[in-house]
Amino acid sequence: MCDPHSRFVARARRRFAMTRECAVLLPGVCAALADPRQPGLDDTCLEKLLDWFRSLTWFDPTVELVQDNPCLTELITSVLALQDPSPSILSFTLQLAGILASSESRFQHLQQEKLLGRLFGREGPRGGAAWEDASVRSAWAKGMHSMVHHQPALLFLCSTGGMDVIFTLQGDPSLFVASAASQLLVHMLTFSLESETSKALSTKDCDWPACAQMIVKHIQESLQSSSASHVEQSLKLLSSLFGSCFGSCYAAWTEVLWLDIAKQIESFLLEETVQAQPLLANLLLNVARSPVFCGTEGSFWALVTSALEHLTPVQAGPLAVGLLKLCKCPQDVRIQALTVLLQPMDCILRAASQPLECAGLLDESVSDPGTVESLLSSKTTCAGLLCQTLAHLEKLLSLKHLRVDLPCVSLLRSLMTILQFCNGFLSPASPLGSTMSRNLINCCRVQKSALDVLAALSEEKDCDKLIGNLFDVLLAYLQSPNTSPTVLKKTFQATSKWLVHLQELSCSNSRWQQTEKILEDVFVVLQKRLCSPCWEVRDSSLEFLTAMVKCLRGQEEFRQCLLSSEVLRLTENLLEDPESYVRASAVTAVGHLALITCFAPESPVTGSQYNKESIVAKLQEILSTDSEGFPRRAVISIFTKWLREGCTGQLADTEQFVSRVIQTVERDLDWEVRLGGLELVEVFCSQTICQLSQCPYAPVSSAVTSSTPQKELLQVFCRAKLFGFLFGSLCDCDKPVGQRACDVLVGLRGHFYPVSTLENPQEIEDSPAGRGIAWLQRTLRQGSLAQNFPTDGGNGVDFQDPESMMLALGAIDLLELHDELNKSSDHVEESPQSLLQDILATVGTIEDNEVDCY
Repeated sequence: MCDPHSRFVARARRRFAMTRECAVLLPGVCAALADPRQPGLDDTCLEKLLDWFRSLTWFDPTVELVQDNPCLTELITSVLALQDPSPSILSFTLQLAGILASSESRFQHLQQEKLLGRLFGREGPRGGAAWEDASVRSAWAKGMHSMVHHQPALLFLCSTGGMDVIFTLQGDPSLFVASAASQLLVHMLTFSLESETSKALSTKDCDWPACAQMIVKHIQESLQSSSASHVEQSLKLLSSLFGSCFGSCYAAWTEVLWLDIAKQIESFLLEETVQAQPLLANLLLNVARSPVFCGTEGSFWALVTSALEHLTPVQAGPLAVGLLKLCKCPQDVRIQALTVLLQPMDCILRAASQPLECAGLLDESVSDPGTVESLLSSKTTCAGLLCQTLAHLEKLLSLKHLRVDLPCVSLLRSLMTILQFCNGFLSPASPLGSTMSRNLINCCRVQKSALDVLAALSEEKDCDKLIGNLFDVLLAYLQSPNTSPTVLKKTFQATSKWLVHLQELSCSNSRWQQTEKILEDVFVVLQKRLCSPCWEVRDSSLEFLTAMVKCLRGQEEFRQCLLSSEVLRLTENLLEDPESYVRASAVTAVGHLALITCFAPESPVTGSQYNKESIVAKLQEILSTDSEGFPRRAVISIFTKWLREGCTGQLADTEQFVSRVIQTVERDLDWEVRLGGLELVEVFCSQTICQLSQCPYAPVSSAVTSSTPQKELLQVFCRAKLFGFLFGSLCDCDKPVGQRACDVLVGLRGHFYPVSTLENPQEIEDSPAGRGIAWLQRTLRQGSLAQNFPTDGGNGVDFQDPESMMLALGAIDLLELHDELNKSSDHVEESPQSLLQDILATVGTIEDNEVDCY
């Protein structure tokens, strides 16, 4: 029995094989590509062709690919013979040749044809006018990258002067070319070391392989160069190198290389005017990830500490957060990294002239506090530094295991101070605080970042004593007319998180009075925001209400505050909002509120406007008549939620409810609504099977398939008109709908036919329903091409007849349909054969000129 990987490889090999049909089409494609009179193909088409050749060569390294298809070498020869080939065709040819030469046997074949030297050597395009085009230079580097997977290719590159070309391309004005050259150097150095891994190495005495020696020497010389661009190129290359498999798989060589360059890197840190400083943080972080430096001793970590001291706060921030995420980092370095991150927050607290006992976050600074103060005092740098710091802190708070303690209480004070600076509610006494406050007033970027961190802090402990002050700040933002809609949305999100935290506290610490007061204030603000003229505000207010109901509906204080407010009435009014997004959010909110007002065991709300029938009727009307898709999708989602939570009553009531919904949904033009209807059907089927079957969690045995529960089950499904909807959805023009319907039908068949005891199609043809089932099978095989699929008994199929549907489930090969529906949508359109046909059609060599659209 084949393992999954082998099956995957076999399928991929079949898909990307050089089939007979492709072999017939390929010569025409190659001839068209080499013909300068033909219109050029777009880059996407050429890239798809290269992808196919990459797959071909990956699965088949033999020389037969080029021997059996001489048109490939003829294409290369023809392009080389052109006096002025187009850059796109020349670029394609360079990459194709590199791909073909990726195996040693094909490389030797192309060498015998004397093609590789003319493409990649001194006599190739790198010395001519074509080299001026960046796409040609990039293709040269990519072609060499594809080729260098065996020693002859590496020797070829070095012997033809390729190394100097690559070093030059490192500094290419095109970023794509420079990146391709850098990636090629990393690959070459790593590949050249593969044959050396078995040798014992000493950091004092080792010899790099020849090619690696050239690269390492180039790096060392560039680092010592007076040219800032050369230094920058080498630092970028080193960062890529240590960040690749070189740093993790070649530990000894990594240490050797680091010892060669460490002194120079240290000098860059101390020379604070060097332009290379911004690149050092990324380099040091990539080196720190190497297993070589997992220990707590050594000069490397001293250098990291020096970097945290000497880099600017903006440069040191990414390094600090990266170090804090490492599993193996000395604890003293972690503490220093956290100190670097917290310095701006510490500065904010001190500038606000808080009481002495909470004047700051830190006992001492890593770098000069004056630098941070200067950045926060500047209008141009203040917001940027704070946003970066806050983003890093949010990232740290999201980690499950942070190996250093965050001072959460002081951090919360600092966040509240930032938010008060931004809305002008805090007037600091110190000159520095006044400057910061002016810089931050109405700064939405900082407000949103601070609120994100505030929301993340709700998961932390020890912030309880500040919770009153925190809600004062949040309520001030919720009430202020100057709060922008995007900031208000973030404020709502943070408030809902802290309300959950507050509820947990009130349950354990008897703080219910404080909780009740805060909830009352929140509902007063929410009532106002639900009436806002700005649709974004109404929308985010409804989302906030839904979030509160999800988390707090079981809490008595919340229920009382909700029911004593005008929120219920205002939310229902928004079901008729002119903005579709708001109507959709209102549907979701009303649906969740109904769990309190209508479906609770003892619903506390009386009055006709809040009864279950009224709410259901309103939502069904939206599902039937709303002109926009968003509200209708929201309705079907809410109906499914109600069904899951058992809110639709007894089985007979649920059956009627589901039947009405299905009849509405199956006519909907929005495929996501139809898909939601199928999810509703799936939940209904699962729940009904559990209610009526003797063993809810196991399929029935074949001996009891005719028992009363099974008959009743089929009758319920038929009365609810499930089968017409399910079988019709198999032919839906939107593939996800057909896939979901097939999944549901396969599940049903597994229940009624648990041992794959399918009906014999020939036997059922003699039954009254046989001809209809046979027609249904033929129709379903047409898939989305089936026209006017009948669900009302046409063509002899009665979808409401239990016996017919039992036969249909047993006779129709649903697994075959399942496989067909789950085929990749590009299995025909993006097949190699189709691609080659498209190329020929584009250049006009196929008479009917039909092109697949994909």
